[in-house]
Amino acid sequence: MNHIVLLGDSIFDNAAYSGEGRDVCSQLRQRLSSDGKVTLLAVDGSMAQDMTTQINQIPVDTTHIVVSVGGNDALNSMGLLDAKVHSVAEVLNLVATVLAGFSQHYRSMLTTILDQRYQLALSTIYYPRLPDSELQQVAITALAFFNDLIIAEAIQNRLPLLDLRFICNEDTDYANPIEPSASGGAKIGAAIQRLLLEHDFSQARTEIFV
Repeated sequence: MNHIVLLGDSIFDNAAYSGEGRDVCSQLRQRLSSDGKVTLLAVDGSMAQDMTTQINQIPVDTTHIVVSVGGNDALNSMGLLDAKVHSVAEVLNLVATVLAGFSQHYRSMLTTILDQRYQLALSTIYYPRLPDSELQQVAITALAFFNDLIIAEAIQNRLPLLDLRFICNEDTDYANPIEPSASGGAKIGAAIQRLLLEHDFSQARTEIFV
């Protein structure tokens, strides 16, 4: 029997935002039924630098791990929007500094998990649903840098990838501007199930699921 562990942030730990509906973990458990076990270790608010605590809790019988982290790292860097700069080059230098820190923590997490030889899948960061259209466009632009790094890591390590930007693509998929609703959780659970059923981990190749 497969034992799937969900690591990361509120993308998976969304029970507080799913209302009377099912959260991602419950959705996935229902879909797998008796064919698999699901353990939720993701914690709302977690960033890439917090993943060691979750990794240390991975059960010994784990077969598959799905990680969704990075959204809070991006959110934590929003203060850059108020930085006083004099050129585009200065902006890009600030972004590069933030990404360097995220990259270090993200790669450290990947190395630790891969060293334990679990079947691993990664997730991109979905777009928020901010009420201010100008701020929404800025957020999408900023997330492109974080997602590029995640996608690059998936390719370099030959890992499958859930592209949440195209999974949670409707307003009803969000309980608030940045958290998945029960509807969004259902889509995420379905995408994880599809990945588990269709991806051949023995081939060590990147495949994108939407």
